[in-house]
Amino acid sequence: MVRREGSKRDHRSNLQIAAVTAIAAGMVNVASIMAFFTFSSNVTGHMAIFSEEIIRGNLHQSIVMFIWLFSFLAGAFTAHFLITKLKKEGNFYANSSTIFVEILILLAVAIYGRLFYLESLIETEVLVGLLLFAMGYQNSLTATITNSVVKTTHLTGLFTDLGMSLSMWSDKINRSNPVLRQKLQLQFTIAGTYFLGGLFGGYIYAVAGFTVFFFVALLMFMPVVYDVFVLIQFKLRHGGLMAYILQLSRKRKLAENRQAQ
Repeated sequence: MVRREGSKRDHRSNLQIAAVTAIAAGMVNVASIMAFFTFSSNVTGHMAIFSEEIIRGNLHQSIVMFIWLFSFLAGAFTAHFLITKLKKEGNFYANSSTIFVEILILLAVAIYGRLFYLESLIETEVLVGLLLFAMGYQNSLTATITNSVVKTTHLTGLFTDLGMSLSMWSDKINRSNPVLRQKLQLQFTIAGTYFLGGLFGGYIYAVAGFTVFFFVALLMFMPVVYDVFVLIQFKLRHGGLMAYILQLSRKRKLAENRQAQ
């Protein structure tokens, strides 16, 4: 699911990562609305509010909106930067390591919300900022892995693309086009799983509060587990797992020796 990047990926891998990350984004966004009364998976509304607060002369709210916008941007920058820097260790290492950063942020929000959150304004502003960072991070992560084919934290662009794809599909000549069929399948998958994620996130928050972010963190761990499982299966069928582990160990030692020189 995260072992390959760009042109090396197949349609099934893109569907899988799209479904997982869209569910996560939907869960986070609805939980954020219920907990903090604001969105955390996109920044379109925040940009509008930022403009409004400047016009009204509300300095504090203007600064908060700016920080929230910057948080999403910083998350996107960080994910791409980490993947690029870690890629020399291999795609799987780079992508899976980058996912763990988002998992840690989600766990931090869950733990703080469960144990310490007093519903003060400053706490709310910081937690929303962290979630915006995580969602910008996630969107950049999936876009980088899939060469911008998959973006799942907001649906405005998706619905635009979906409308265009449906317009093309309305012409019978295009209905047998495999590329268009795959595009529609991916777009409907993202929209549908985001909606399901919203339902799951809303229900879990209503029942268990900030525990919902533990579930999102677990969900984001699944692509790594899935790829490890697939890799182990493959190695067991083709030469054995121990041979693969020894090969990885040799590669790591060679890399360390090169760095030492």
